[in-house]
Amino acid sequence: MKHDKHPAAAQTAAKPTAKTADKPTLGRVLRSLRTRNDWTLKEMSERTGIPLSTLAKVEHDRLTLSYDKLLQLSERLKIRMSDLFAEHTETPSQAITARRSIGSVDRAVRVNTRNYDYYYLCAELRRKRMIPILTRIRAKSVEEFGELVHHSGEEYIFVLEGRVEIHTEFYDPIVLDVGESIYIDSNMGHAYVAADGCDEATVLGVCSSAEEEDLMESLMEMQHAKLIPPADVARTPQSKKTQALGKKSVA
Repeated sequence: MKHDKHPAAAQTAAKPTAKTADKPTLGRVLRSLRTRNDWTLKEMSERTGIPLSTLAKVEHDRLTLSYDKLLQLSERLKIRMSDLFAEHTETPSQAITARRSIGSVDRAVRVNTRNYDYYYLCAELRRKRMIPILTRIRAKSVEEFGELVHHSGEEYIFVLEGRVEIHTEFYDPIVLDVGESIYIDSNMGHAYVAADGCDEATVLGVCSSAEEEDLMESLMEMQHAKLIPPADVARTPQSKKTQALGKKSVA
């Protein structure tokens, strides 16, 4: 598996504002983790192998870590990759009967890969059985995309913009237009690319699995990605349909 390689350990991000201070960020999660374990920044630096100055900037949402550094954190601290995307709660496990989350693009956790830009919606919810994702598709051919991907569970995508060519392991390619959708077994190799005559396409997808934690871990490992904080997502140019989706409630 090839990881994105960057000369720097982190990517510069905007300074948080009052508007974004209450939003889930990697910095808040790391600070919460450090506080729970009663570690100083120096102790966390020694445990993770990441420079103290870098950790300090991440905690203040001025930097975000590359995929390789997130993987290093996960391995050194012996925690799941998915735990880096939601704050810890002391609430005991119980039946969930009436929870909700308002989904918007500016609160999403954005992940960049070679082929896609992902926006993970409702990221603050833990123990989800489905993961809603707004995806911008940039690859224009299966050759450019590379090896088909596999992960646990099932998924559904609905085309919002452009035209999408679906490649799967056991079926001939099919092209979907705006308003069309597909439901597949995610264990089957698959790839989504922008169809001929289309520079980019946007889809709303839902991935599901019996074990959300394992699914999130699988998705992140598959994507070889770097994180961009919600503050950066808000400044990213978006199409009118993408902006409109961010204003709607996603349960």
